[in-house]
Amino acid sequence: MSIYNKMVKAIDDCNLDDYLNLLHDDYIFVRHQSNQEVTKSAWVPVVTGMFNAMKEGKLSFENNRCIYENDDILVIHNIGNFPDNTKEAIMAVHTLSNGKIIKTESGATRID
Repeated sequence: MSIYNKMVKAIDDCNLDDYLNLLHDDYIFVRHQSNQEVTKSAWVPVVTGMFNAMKEGKLSFENNRCIYENDDILVIHNIGNFPDNTKEAIMAVHTLSNGKIIKTESGATRID
């Protein structure tokens, strides 16, 4: 199963452990707002909060699309519906290493 399919399944099933298993030990998330790099250990609490919000129906992602995937990169697009009732179009580029996501950079545009 592709990384993309595993990611969508983990999100659809709201399975945090399956999602975290996709991340390389040296994973870095780059915040699009500030360009700040977040380590995996710092990202886990953020993602845990996101998965909890999804379980509560306060956060959802729809129209998931794989733009491109190979052994080195995964590019996805989706729509995020957030707890503050905002909606964003999200583009994420995941750099892959040894079958795991080692880096994520994203960009988001608010949809009114």
